[in-house]
Amino acid sequence: MFDVGEPAAFLPLQQSAPYAAAVAACGARVRWLEAGVLAVERGRLRLISRIAGLDRAGLRRLALWPGVTLVTPEDEVAGFGLVPLVTPMHHAVWELGPDLRAGMARNWRGHLRQADRAGLRVRCGDAETLEALIRAEAVQRAERRYRALPGGFTRALPSGALRLWEWRQAGVMQAAMCFVVHGGSASYHLGWGSDVARAAGVHQPMLVRAAEDLWTEGVHWLDLGSLDSDRAPGLARFKLGTGATLRRLGATCLVLP
Repeated sequence: MFDVGEPAAFLPLQQSAPYAAAVAACGARVRWLEAGVLAVERGRLRLISRIAGLDRAGLRRLALWPGVTLVTPEDEVAGFGLVPLVTPMHHAVWELGPDLRAGMARNWRGHLRQADRAGLRVRCGDAETLEALIRAEAVQRAERRYRALPGGFTRALPSGALRLWEWRQAGVMQAAMCFVVHGGSASYHLGWGSDVARAAGVHQPMLVRAAEDLWTEGVHWLDLGSLDSDRAPGLARFKLGTGATLRRLGATCLVLP
């Protein structure tokens, strides 16, 4: 088992080198500002997402350029020069450890026991898994009408940062997940499951197997993504059932210099 020591600070994907590489490959301009802040620029628009550790004055310094600056801070920051545009989002962030099941909801542990008794096994994926997942998730997104980053962005992520998992039945992929590792943190990026996979209860054991492997390689934090308890209450319960903590981001703001 990896000797964890002190947990590394949580790092959002949007402030990481893999994200910068993918954004640049997709045609945007990437700029690293003071204190290692990652900004994405298109024309005269500067976007800074999931930035932590800066107060109001620090955020306003990021807007000292001849263009418009939009910032989503990791924590609530308000005051003169910050004009809220989008209400705060919530994310589920899972602190990983040697005994992941200890912090899970009872029904989560029950699903895992059922999967164990059924002999359900998932396996690591590869480049073929990624392509199949991108295609299947695009269809799923159109059917369920939610928004996500395009397949081109996923393909542009450094392959060394991706961790892929899949479940097959009769040789056919029925479920898959993709995670992005960035420092001591990782982010759930894409997931898909067929009706067969949902009936078999594949998603819990796949997510736990991925989390266990991430912990083994030195990842302390897993960002499971945004939560919307009004539009997708089942998904919110699924994410929080892992034992993840609900993290409230700051409002997306227009920042005046």
